[in-house]
Amino acid sequence: MSTLQKIELLLPKMTREEKALLLQWMVSELSGVFPGIEKTPGVCGGDARITRTRIPVWSLVSSQKSGMSDQELLSQYSTLTADDLRNAWNYYRANREEVENQIHENEVA
Repeated sequence: MSTLQKIELLLPKMTREEKALLLQWMVSELSGVFPGIEKTPGVCGGDARITRTRIPVWSLVSSQKSGMSDQELLSQYSTLTADDLRNAWNYYRANREEVENQIHENEVA
């Protein structure tokens, strides 16, 4: 069974919210546009970060991988919103290799 066929079977079981989130992921990946994420030369080393902050996506992903929940991240970074985290996860999903390399580079440093 192809991935597309699996998705076709899952769609009727999904809530409207889940479908909307799936659509958001797909649009971001296809367009390469990630609302709420920006890269600015000279800011956070030019790495992808949450808009209006100096919090890089790789840092959030690293924290999540070490076991922090979204709720814990929101408590630790009081300026972040749930939407900010969703945007970071969307960016990571589409740019996994880039973010993994940034995590590795910062662990070595």
